[in-house]
Amino acid sequence: MTNYDLVVIGSGPAGQKSAIQGAKLGKKVAVIEKTKETGGSCVFRGTIPSKTLRENALRIKSMRQNAAIANFELNEDLELATLITRLDDVLNALDHYLSDQLEHNGIELIHGRAKFLSANSIEISFVGGGSNIISADKVVIATGSYPRNPQEIPIDHEHIFDSDSILSMLYLPKSLTVLGSGVIASEYASIFQALGVKVHMIDKYPAPLGFLDRDLTDKFVHAFESMGGTWLGETKVNKVHWNGYDAVITECADGQVIKSDKLLCAAGRIANVSDLCLENAGLTLNERGLISVDDNLQTAVASIFAAGDVIGPPSLASASMEQGRRASCNAYAVKLGQMHQTLPAGIYSIPELSSVGISETQAKKQFGEVMVGRANFEDVARGQISDIQDGMLKIVCDDQGQKVLGVMIVGEGATELIHIGQMALLANAEVDIFVESIFNFPTLAEAYRVAALEVIEQRDQHKDAY
Repeated sequence: MTNYDLVVIGSGPAGQKSAIQGAKLGKKVAVIEKTKETGGSCVFRGTIPSKTLRENALRIKSMRQNAAIANFELNEDLELATLITRLDDVLNALDHYLSDQLEHNGIELIHGRAKFLSANSIEISFVGGGSNIISADKVVIATGSYPRNPQEIPIDHEHIFDSDSILSMLYLPKSLTVLGSGVIASEYASIFQALGVKVHMIDKYPAPLGFLDRDLTDKFVHAFESMGGTWLGETKVNKVHWNGYDAVITECADGQVIKSDKLLCAAGRIANVSDLCLENAGLTLNERGLISVDDNLQTAVASIFAAGDVIGPPSLASASMEQGRRASCNAYAVKLGQMHQTLPAGIYSIPELSSVGISETQAKKQFGEVMVGRANFEDVARGQISDIQDGMLKIVCDDQGQKVLGVMIVGEGATELIHIGQMALLANAEVDIFVESIFNFPTLAEAYRVAALEVIEQRDQHKDAY
């Protein structure tokens, strides 16, 4: 039986960084990955493919908007693969890069399915048959997540898809129903609508992306509907079925019947741990179906750590990478600074949305009164040049209009612009920093100055009132 200092189960964002950090600490490390590729769902079924499709959707949307320059229409029966140009090149490059990173750091990559025999003993079953047993002084579980498929939705991956299989469609459909209103649902609904697919987005909640302030989600819905999409909020779905001929039928509790070529069920994701036999290692899942960890990412079993989607929110690739790195450091008592809770969230819908810190709604619950400054992208020169109609940047400050509590952005470029707000929060800066700083002209970043000036105006009025 081969013994390793550290065994990492899963090669996604958390697993990669955990393994590399362990190797840099001089440990003998192995990574167990059940698929033939390295990188997990983030690389091969989620983040990279969907964002590649999004880039082409943006180009097509732009060409349609500029019809006066050149007439443009997509061909009938267009193969979806043609819209994810260069995807194979991108994925192969990432696979080679990640594999090379592991090899360069002396990490053994084992392709097989892992199962705990005990806290320190793991059986690996190989695709071609056979198995092997290895032991580990420390283990990091980083197996990610998979789509939650409600029993009442008959997902067949041909007509009715989940978020892992949606891009396996052979042809771009003429119509698509999306069930859900979270991040994945909002991204795919808006991307396919931008491609000219007629999209109905249905959920029981009054607005999509409920963790964001309503003024941001209202702009997202307006942009989605302006492209031709239909948002059906506060709508319960009773039944979904393929009619056996030409359509997926969605029956709603209010009597509406939606007919579409295809359907995407985006009902969240579940920790991917069902095959690990955690009970053999002395672990159980918590009430949310996740692995519980402490501040050091250590589980109830001292030698086992966990990182990424298996431990729950924020379930961001960026956060998972840092959690994986920290799990290995904590396993070997390497001193670390506190992990910043100021993590930016990026939603790659059309338009993009991003946030950092706390929202206006959260700030009011915590502190009562707050001061908020807003800047619409159409009010800055770059927004007009780029024809961004549904863009907005919002700064949330304390009741004195000084300390920045959060920044939220909707509009193209949001996931890049948010880092300016992140740096301000990390520096504990006052809102005045955005006025005292000089931004390139013309840029969308100028919206920070406009929003900050609005806060300062409120602050001055507040002082005059006393």
